[in-house]
Amino acid sequence: MHEMIDLAWKDRNLLRDADVVSHIEAIIEKLDRGEIRVAEPPKGPNVEWTVNDWVKKAVIMYFPIRQMHTIELGPLEFHDKMKLKRGYAQMGVRVVPHAVARYGAYLARGVIMMPSYVNIGAYVDSDTMVDTWATVGSCAQIGKGVHLSGGVGIGGVLEPVQAAPVIVEDGCFIGSRAIVVEGVRVGQEAVLGANVVLTASTRIIDVTGPEPKEMKGFVPPRSVVIPGTVQKKFPSGEYGVPCALIIGQRKESTDKKTSLNEALREHGVPV
Repeated sequence: MHEMIDLAWKDRNLLRDADVVSHIEAIIEKLDRGEIRVAEPPKGPNVEWTVNDWVKKAVIMYFPIRQMHTIELGPLEFHDKMKLKRGYAQMGVRVVPHAVARYGAYLARGVIMMPSYVNIGAYVDSDTMVDTWATVGSCAQIGKGVHLSGGVGIGGVLEPVQAAPVIVEDGCFIGSRAIVVEGVRVGQEAVLGANVVLTASTRIIDVTGPEPKEMKGFVPPRSVVIPGTVQKKFPSGEYGVPCALIIGQRKESTDKKTSLNEALREHGVPV
């Protein structure tokens, strides 16, 4: 299966071949059922996530083999190439109008979708809340028991195919209007306060010790993060540019559901 996808990736004329089309459709079906993933979590200590670039290639090539069609749902009408996900009752997923998930996205049992959007290739694990107007972009990986608060933007990534998708690991709390894009990984049980913006180039600064520690692209597990600014000199003067500040750690002694709010409020930070 990998070999045929790689051949079609190099020669798009092969997308006219029925066997190639069948292989691509089979991969999207497996994505939809959660049998394969765009990225695999570590299977041991000191192991990184693995990106299955051949799966991303299949997602990209799924678009040109689809035809535009009209979908009518009561008084609503859509015109698109992609089917919508179906069978939520059998999956044990709660979907509130007007939540939308595309076919090819996986939603595990216990997921709750308030009016929100999950794109093709995404993986949303069990008991996760996708709150109102939150979006989960293409190929994003969301762990178990995550809370994506209202208006959260989890970015998608298809190309370059070798790039890691956005990953939010188990037990994280992502505050209102936070944005996580460009392959940033948020470690287990981390808490992002409202309006935190994380891109691949965002400076993430741990200010909990006597000296700041800086990183990019990764939030360590159990970190409590708020938006901040750092001063940067430009030709016209010095200005504050956005950054993210790690101001503490979630406490083991606090009940997880409660600590999501308390971890921020004990530092005087809005959720």
